[in-house]
This record gives sequence, structure tokens and C-alpha cells, in this order.
Amino acid sequence: MIATVDGRVAALRLDAAVLEVGGVGLLVHATPTTLAGLRLGERARLATSMVVREDSLTLFGFADEDER
Repeated sequence: MIATVDGRVAALRLDAAVLEVGGVGLLVHATPTTLAGLRLGERARLATSMVVREDSLTLFGFADEDER
């Protein structure tokens, strides 16, 4: 389980962000409210929840532990 991610915001989309963590870009899906608090090129820390399915691993990000 990935509990948090902390890294530079490499890209922003309407439904997700890419956070660069240790040289790896992690696609993190999030709500528009959470994404609005992120700034391209700046460091961010998100609480996360990973959903594991037979055909995918999906990472969801939240502004803090309470939101998760």
C-alpha cells in the first residue's frame, strides 16, 4: 500500500496530477478541489489510497489524511 506521495508536480490534468518521486512519475487521480491546491513545478504531499484490480493499479490522492 502506498500511503503518501511527496514530490514535484510534473503535470496537471482535469482529473489527475503527475508527481515526480525519486525520478518516477506517479499518476495520481484526485478531485478538482485537491488538484486546485497543486502548482506545476512545486513540491506537493498527498495522502493516497491505491485500488488494486485484476487489470489495473489506480492511485488516488487526497489533500490530507482526513479527506482520505
